[in-house]
Amino acid sequence: MRQSITVVFLFPYYYMFLCFIYAVTVLGNSFIMGTIYLARTLHTAKYIAVFNLAFSDLCGSSALIPKYAEMFLLENQYIPYENCLASMFFVFLFMTMQSYTLLALCFDRVIAICFPLRYHAIVTKTTMTLIIGVMWVIAVSLITRLSFCRSTTVGSYFCDHGPIYRLACNDYSPNYMMGSIYTAFVLCIPFILIAFSYVCIGVALLKISHGAERIKAMKTCTSHLILVAMYYLPIFSIYMVAISTYLHPNTRIINSALAQAIPPMLNPIIYTLKTEEVLQSIKILYKRVKVNFAMD
Repeated sequence: MRQSITVVFLFPYYYMFLCFIYAVTVLGNSFIMGTIYLARTLHTAKYIAVFNLAFSDLCGSSALIPKYAEMFLLENQYIPYENCLASMFFVFLFMTMQSYTLLALCFDRVIAICFPLRYHAIVTKTTMTLIIGVMWVIAVSLITRLSFCRSTTVGSYFCDHGPIYRLACNDYSPNYMMGSIYTAFVLCIPFILIAFSYVCIGVALLKISHGAERIKAMKTCTSHLILVAMYYLPIFSIYMVAISTYLHPNTRIINSALAQAIPPMLNPIIYTLKTEEVLQSIKILYKRVKVNFAMD
């Protein structure tokens, strides 16, 4: 039997803003993926992870925003139960891959700065592909089905795990436990590992005698640090602070939307503007296209 879940929509202009974010996200991540694919200089282990991050951002936003923008525009705020679970699965799948890919990029920076002479021997295309593959296997998980006998209004702008299992009238303790495990393995542990990695990077930077080389090494980490801050800080502020303090449902909905929609839009922009390798590859591709156009 198909059961419907009512999705609470707030502030029409706000959701139009989300649609704008989605358009920029699609263009930006498609551009960075196309650049990595076409530029042979970017066919390295590091950019396998960057490509995977762009792919996860693109798919995550596609699983999250368009369906609910369509519902809002058509004034149809109902979604079948099965579709709701499928949406939840893909949203959390790609959120998980975003977190794990940031961890993979951190691994790349740790090896590059702490073990520079062994970097090319350790961080190979095969190694990075294996890491990304294992992370995809870990990210894919099953979601427990629940039965509902009362209100089916979800206090979120998408089928969020917490608001849905609280609507169930059967025992949802396994779902609560699953949510806690998910938070630990997808958010807390990767964040702790990234923080520890940057402590190691900081120690390694202090051992560099030349200030210019130290600054150059630090610049290679700036893009990744910005991505980490944009991804983890808003999520922790919403899901962790809300445990100990009261957070208004509308505030949680708006913050959740921004936390999950803004980083995928900004990630390709940050990597384009902050990474010299990408900028040089874009210039080379532009010149190649310009020459081919002139010859035609």
